[in-house]
Amino acid sequence: MGLGVEGSKGELILAKAVELADRRGMDSLSIRRLAGELGGGAMSIYHYFDSKEAIVDGMVDLVFGEIELPPPDREWKEAIRIRCRSAREALRRHPWAPPYMESRRNPGPRMLRHHDGVIGCFLRAGFSFEKTARAVAVTDAFLFGFAVQEASLPGGGGDEMVGMGREMVDGVFTGYPNLRELTRYVMNSDYSFPDIFAYGLDLILDGLESE
Repeated sequence: MGLGVEGSKGELILAKAVELADRRGMDSLSIRRLAGELGGGAMSIYHYFDSKEAIVDGMVDLVFGEIELPPPDREWKEAIRIRCRSAREALRRHPWAPPYMESRRNPGPRMLRHHDGVIGCFLRAGFSFEKTARAVAVTDAFLFGFAVQEASLPGGGGDEMVGMGREMVDGVFTGYPNLRELTRYVMNSDYSFPDIFAYGLDLILDGLESE
């Protein structure tokens, strides 16, 4: 048993599992704890899902369902930007999710629909299958890699990270002049790690266009 039908009790279980992971992290997720959150016993969950892995498959599918597909009526670069911006926002809402998004062996319908839509966007733009395969790989590597890094940074790369950098400049960075000076620059400029997402995505899309 795996993914439930949309609107079923199985979907309610998955929604609660996502809520629990959002609140307490994936390490907190167990069938016993999830059953407690739902006010029932573990057997009530096993009626819909035969393992924790099946629940994780469903959770990932729900996250994919939050991501906007590339609009078919938009120019391909803008369509992929829309999809990637939407994906980044979904992954920021669910910081546990990035390591799991491409690791599932039993993909759900939302995940399959999502990947089919992304592939279709590149094919409609005239990309060959070879170039489409490269384009999907490089954009997803950037998207999910950035999400993992962003989720791991103090404060998501904002003021908290800058404050930590100030402490390190005259501490552990002493003796490492390049690291120290770059950190000084970052702290005293309008540099913002979250803003690098758009910059990096444009580099990739421009590179694909000129290939």
